[in-house]
Formats: sequence, structure tokens, C-alpha cells
Amino acid sequence: MFRLPVFYLLVLTSIAGGVFGQAKQTAEAFEKPIETTLKLNYLLSLPEGYENTDKATKWPLVIFLHGAGERGDNLDVVKKHGPPKLVEAGRKFPFILVSPQCPKNGWWTEQPVLELLDDLEKGYRVDADRIYLTGLSMGGYGTWHFSAKAPGRFAAVAPVCGGGVPYLTRSLKSMPVWAFHGAKDSVVPLNESERLIKVIESNGNENAKLTVYPEANHDSWTAAYNTDELYEWLLSQRRIVK
Repeated sequence: MFRLPVFYLLVLTSIAGGVFGQAKQTAEAFEKPIETTLKLNYLLSLPEGYENTDKATKWPLVIFLHGAGERGDNLDVVKKHGPPKLVEAGRKFPFILVSPQCPKNGWWTEQPVLELLDDLEKGYRVDADRIYLTGLSMGGYGTWHFSAKAPGRFAAVAPVCGGGVPYLTRSLKSMPVWAFHGAKDSVVPLNESERLIKVIESNGNENAKLTVYPEANHDSWTAAYNTDELYEWLLSQRRIVK
């Protein structure tokens, strides 16, 4: 067997290290300056007795995310559907209800919903273990998005005729989820909810369910939010802290 002398091996090793060796890496960072103030206008409904109870008393919080048609800067349009509509009609809920408004041409996934939640916990007597998120259509997408992004913040979620990215729902392994959808939905296909529920179930979530309204088109929210069992189910859930 042919062998190079040790001298030549050392020379070749030195040349290879100099020509092909790994360049030294340095740690760098990029920071984007915030040019605008984060802001979300919202409707607030406090439960009966909130003002008269002891300051140590904590209350459940439901955050409702509206659909694309209610975007803008007029909070009255947020009362068009869902829990805000019911409150406007005189319904009294045993929880704090907050209904933010997405700016015109915006999307919930771009909005500071989690920052709003931080502020609500500072300003109101919110029970951190009983915070719930729900929304319809675009708000249904927002519900899936924020619950997957921060599952530790919510006790349960109820997306209505929404959808999202199945891969991202891997974080919802124990989150109680009750989704609603119309079988004849021509805007957001039923498959959007079906596939997300299927994925989180396959990841071991035993607290997920989907209610399908056979004759409903996109408006599955009227039936969903008029279901007393929905609110009873939400309020029965408590955040699972690991």
C-alpha cells in the first residue's frame, strides 16, 4: 500500500484547513422599529354584579372576534352578529364580554389580540383560568390562529365557520375545542373545520368536537350563538396549566 510521508500529510492538512475551513460566525440581530401605536377599539359588557362584588372576585372573560363584514371604525356594526348582538337585545351573560373591532382591510391574524388580552387582565378582574375565545368566519380563523399561537392563555375556544393551517394546530393537544359549521357553506367550506378537528384529534386531543348544521350556508353563527349549551360548556372549562 502506498503511503505519503508524514511531512506531506501535515502540509496537505494545513492547506485544506486554510482553503476550505469553516468561516467564523458572529451573532447578529435585526430590529424593526415600531412606527405605529398598536390599537384595537372594542365593545365591553360587564356581568351583572361586577361593580358590587368584592375586588378579589375574579370573572370569566369571553373574547369575540367578528367577521370580515364588520371591520372598520364604527363599533356599532360589531353588534350585528354573535354575543354582542345578543347583549344589545338585552341578554345578560355571567362573564365579561369583549368584542374588538378589526380595522378596515385588516385581518385578525395581524391584529394585537393577545396584547389586548394582556391589557384586559390588568384593567379588569379577569379570572386567568377562565378566558375563552370565539369568533365567526374571519373571526373563526382568528380563533384558530390565536389559540394555536398561545394555547396557554385560553381555557377553551369555539371557532364558528372558520379554518386555518392544520400544522399549526399541533399545539392544541389538550385544548377544549367546540367548532361549528354549516354543511352548505359556500364561503368557507365545511372541510376547513373538519380537517382541523381531525388533525387535533389525531394528535391526542380528546376534548374536540364539531357541530354541523345540515341546512346552513355560511350563517352557522346564528344557531351556534343562540345555543345555551355553548355558554354552559365554555364556562365549565378551566385552563389546564402544565
